[in-house]
Amino acid sequence: MTKRLVLVGGGHAHLSVLRALAKKRPAGIDVVLITPSKHQNYSGMLPGWVAGHYSQAQCRVDLDPLVRAAGVHLVLEQIVGMDAARRCVGLSNGQHLEYDLLSLDVGSETDTSWLETLGDKLLPVKPLDNFFARWPHVLAAAKASRGYRLVVVGGGAAGVEMALAVRHAFTSAGVDGHVDLVASESGLLPGHAKRVQDRVTRFARQAGLGLHFFRGVGSEDGVLLSDGRLLRADRVIAATGARAPVWLGMSRLTLDEHGCILVDKYHRSVSHPNVLAAGDVCARTDAVMSRSGVHAVRAGPILGDNLMAILNGTSLQSYVPKRHSLHLLACGPRCAVASWGRWSAEGQWVWRWKDWIDRRFVRKFSETTPGEATPMLENTP
Repeated sequence: MTKRLVLVGGGHAHLSVLRALAKKRPAGIDVVLITPSKHQNYSGMLPGWVAGHYSQAQCRVDLDPLVRAAGVHLVLEQIVGMDAARRCVGLSNGQHLEYDLLSLDVGSETDTSWLETLGDKLLPVKPLDNFFARWPHVLAAAKASRGYRLVVVGGGAAGVEMALAVRHAFTSAGVDGHVDLVASESGLLPGHAKRVQDRVTRFARQAGLGLHFFRGVGSEDGVLLSDGRLLRADRVIAATGARAPVWLGMSRLTLDEHGCILVDKYHRSVSHPNVLAAGDVCARTDAVMSRSGVHAVRAGPILGDNLMAILNGTSLQSYVPKRHSLHLLACGPRCAVASWGRWSAEGQWVWRWKDWIDRRFVRKFSETTPGEATPMLENTP
């Protein structure tokens, strides 16, 4: 009997799964990929795109060649729910699709719970498709205004890179405006070495960013800081913490306290072994993993092998997260800061390194013929 494998999301891990299917697809399976767009935007190049260093076409993978090579049926829809007990997923068009084996790589959403009062002024970094669509309009509005004020909320890598990219974009476009970055009391890049934090803080001050180390909540006029000050804003970009998709709460899968799917070392659901997951949507029971695209990329080939192994009845492989990941942080102009444990570096050569890695990643998955694995380094959280 034909078995149905359903892949939900065209994320980094599923790119590797599609390549695995194109290389050696088991007999007797029907494969469906559900994703809202035929293009997969690469988050590592988002700051460079905002800064004006890339076109959107250079920052995304066209799924069509991969899907054709893998013999996969592409369904351009959004998943809105699932029932693991009934083995089905619900789509935004009202249809339900049953599966024998399910793999989830849907990423995360930006947690904007403290900023919802901003209404239309709020622009979350994720979902990426929405940000790519809206940013050109934000830049156009800033160019047409005097004294335009933009606030970025989030002191992690995503927030820092975004604030510096926006500042560079404003400067390049001749925008009469100001950019503020709101981090918490923990400062910029918590968890990174102090030398890295010092380097990035220096870049931020040289760029003219307004730095605020207080918690912020949204208001109709902007962002209200915990010290009582109001940062007036025409637009607020949220690069705050990630949260799991809301529909997972009704999925009947076992979740962690943050609503993420609990998986074992093989990235199988601990409650439903016919469901696998990778990336921000899941959490390991045996290891702590940061919310980072690097883990989705590194786990991708193993996820592909394990899906094939389940279908073929062979042994599974475990994914062992590395203790340290190399972060390459874009700093607006063609300059970047490298961070790996306690080691750091900066300069245009770091940007060229990051640029080479990012372009190679997109090029790798834009080819229909499976090739050698590309080493992945971490560019965004």
